[in-house]
Parts: sequence; C-alpha cells; structure tokens
Amino acid sequence: MCKLVSVKPMSKTLILIFTRNPELGKCKTRLAKTVGNENALIIYKMLLEHTEKVVRQVQVDKAVYYSVKIRENDLWDATIYQKHQQNGADLGIRMQNAFKKSFEVGYEKVLIVGSDLYDLKPKHITGAIKKLESNDVVIGPALDGGYYLLGMKKLHSHIFENKQWGTETVRADTLADLQNKKVTQLETLNDIDVFEDVKKYDIFKPYFAQN
Repeated sequence: MCKLVSVKPMSKTLILIFTRNPELGKCKTRLAKTVGNENALIIYKMLLEHTEKVVRQVQVDKAVYYSVKIRENDLWDATIYQKHQQNGADLGIRMQNAFKKSFEVGYEKVLIVGSDLYDLKPKHITGAIKKLESNDVVIGPALDGGYYLLGMKKLHSHIFENKQWGTETVRADTLADLQNKKVTQLETLNDIDVFEDVKKYDIFKPYFAQN
C-alpha cells in the first residue's frame, strides 16, 4: 500500500485526470499496431508529461485516477495531486464514481481531462472553469467524436451510462442526454489514439519514422 502525502484542499474546483499505468503492451494499443509497443509507450509517456505540465499550471485542486495501481514516486507529485484508484466496470462507471466522490467531499465544480492530447493548453481548462459559472455542463469535443474534457457543477449520473466508449458516438449521445441542460462546448482538439492522430506532430516523428 502506498503511503501518500495528504493534499490539503485549496479550492472548490477539482480537475480529474484519468490515466493508464504506462506499461509496455498495455497502453495505446491501437497506436501500437502501427508503431510497435515500445514506441507507443514512449509516446504515451510524452503525452502524460505534457498533460501534467498543463494541469500543473491551473491553480485549482487536482486528482489523478490510476487505471491499475496507485504509484507513489512517479510523474504525479503527491504534494500536488490527490491519488485515487479508478473503480467501476467500464469507463463510464469509473468516471461517474470519480465525479460522485468529488462532489460528496464538497467540490462545487469538477472537471475531467484526457491524458492523451498534445494540443491541450491551460487556457482550455481555465476557459472551461469560467464557462461553468453560467452553464450546467461544459464539454471539450475531440475530433474522434468523443470528448477530451467534461465539467459540471453537480452530478448528472445518466450521462455516464449506456455509452459505447471509444466510439465516434460518445459525444453526440452525451449531448442527447443533456438536451434539457445548459451546455457549452470548447474548441475541438485531436485526441491521440491511432497513427493518423499522431503523424502530424514533429515531436513524435522519431518514434514512427519507419512507418
């Protein structure tokens, strides 16, 4: 069991980051079909580092949710990030549980951001937080039909249920569930899952040059 440093709540807003443990052959599996497991792992670690750098700059509370096992001495500094284990049968239920827990401990705005967007900038998160002042839900659309950011001021449990996660219908189905709520959307960004998503970035080219 990891002994983690307790992070004192500093704000009423919390950013959640869901992450897969970066292990060979267990992350970015669709990308790995083209670039290989080792290169896919390198790219995913670079994406995690980018995400951490971006989120660190936003002055609100932060929590990282691990897919497999909570790590103590890793990229996510335990004096800055609360650390939790994801819990649930699928991605939707795991997100639902994370949002539920966050609201139960007193947060008034909770946002989740993806960990595989090289285009993510602090302005996307700070903009989403501001938009929540006058909206029920804020969504950051991803080019693949999903979303890279989801924020709300209270738990809307049903939006995490009955979705085909990882498909192009996720965002449309989520918006359909929210048709009676005030929803705003951010700039559309590129969510990196497959080779087509990654090939436009020069920084990643050394890891797929052979392709």
